[in-house]
Amino acid sequence: MALKKKPVNGMRDILPAEMQIRDYVTGVIKDTYRSFGFTPIETPCVEDIANLSSKQGGENEKLIFKILKRGEKLKLAEAEKENDLTDSGLRYDLTVPLVRFYSNNAASLPNPFKALQIGNVWRADRPQRGRYRQFMQCDIDILGEASNLAEIELILATTTTLSRLGFDNFQIRINDRRILKAMAAYAGFSEDVYDSVFITLDKMDKIGIDGVKEELLQEGFSAAVCEKYLELFEKVRGTEDGVLYLKELLGDYLEKEVMDSFSEIIDSVNANKEDTFALVFDPTLVRGMGYYTGTIFEIAMPEFGGSCGGGGRYDEMVGKFTGSNVPACGFSIGFERIVLLLTEKGFQVPETLKKTAFLIEKGVAGDMLNEVIAEANAERKKGRQVLTVRMNKNKKFQKEQLMAEGYEEFKEFYKNPLK
Repeated sequence: MALKKKPVNGMRDILPAEMQIRDYVTGVIKDTYRSFGFTPIETPCVEDIANLSSKQGGENEKLIFKILKRGEKLKLAEAEKENDLTDSGLRYDLTVPLVRFYSNNAASLPNPFKALQIGNVWRADRPQRGRYRQFMQCDIDILGEASNLAEIELILATTTTLSRLGFDNFQIRINDRRILKAMAAYAGFSEDVYDSVFITLDKMDKIGIDGVKEELLQEGFSAAVCEKYLELFEKVRGTEDGVLYLKELLGDYLEKEVMDSFSEIIDSVNANKEDTFALVFDPTLVRGMGYYTGTIFEIAMPEFGGSCGGGGRYDEMVGKFTGSNVPACGFSIGFERIVLLLTEKGFQVPETLKKTAFLIEKGVAGDMLNEVIAEANAERKKGRQVLTVRMNKNKKFQKEQLMAEGYEEFKEFYKNPLK
């Protein structure tokens, strides 16, 4: 029986043309984030199953690729449930591993700590455009900074990166989990149903305000409470300054400092941004992760028709590892979707090195071959990219393929130099 040559469902092979774009995007991301003071780190792709299943990852916890116990620890006959068979899993995001990393290494890290992490994550999700079961994530996080300077820097660093990749006229949608809770309290929902209400509210983009109302009523919530709640969103939409409107309306349900800090984030980003994007207050923005405690944000790009990244504040997550809370905030760029959009646009990576191909006839060997290799090395020292490759029978087609890869110059070497 022949082995299967296609990747596992939801996984994919990445061809050289896309890999070139991915390398370029990774380089721009790293250079930009480093200029903002973020430090690269790396964490393992495998995490303890207890960490991954700690009710912090929202729906992603249902999508974990779990790893069987090994050797004597795997006791199939005694297993009563799935968790008896597994002790670890592939990470579904980079935030849980980052917080574990910080909790384990905080004594060796600066305070605040500005982390940059790029790596693959895995989710047993339904594959679709821009979504795979293995995909690259790119996160920046600031741990130990309680003030809104963290949010301001994260938004400016992320939008600067997107601008350098050629994107403009996108939106950063921004909200705060505390505003969400205050609006729900104002309408009359009890605190124990907030999560259920927010899950329904998060569908506003897809089903509209009438659809949200219908679902809330189906869940058994009072018609008067639902009406009062959804009226809030209509009124915010109709005001010139929704933040100011809610600040005045929700005074009994929300600390003044929360709205003051939120306004300062918006004002500071707008005053210092150099890019053509809009920072938009969106009171319907929820974000699915259970660990968010404050500000939340999301990248909306018209070219994609959905989210291309997001993040927020998660001040209570470190405490679940150490017993002491540490302020934390992060922003993740949708790496795969950014690469997809660039590929669909026909993006060409700017060439930094002149690309030359040395085509070597099959008969060139021994000292003659060493001379060719020495010449190639000399060219590389001058800052050129040199490919040494054996000459094909169909030299014309070979050159056409290399030109498609960006090779501008060709040098041919024959056993008989008179050719």
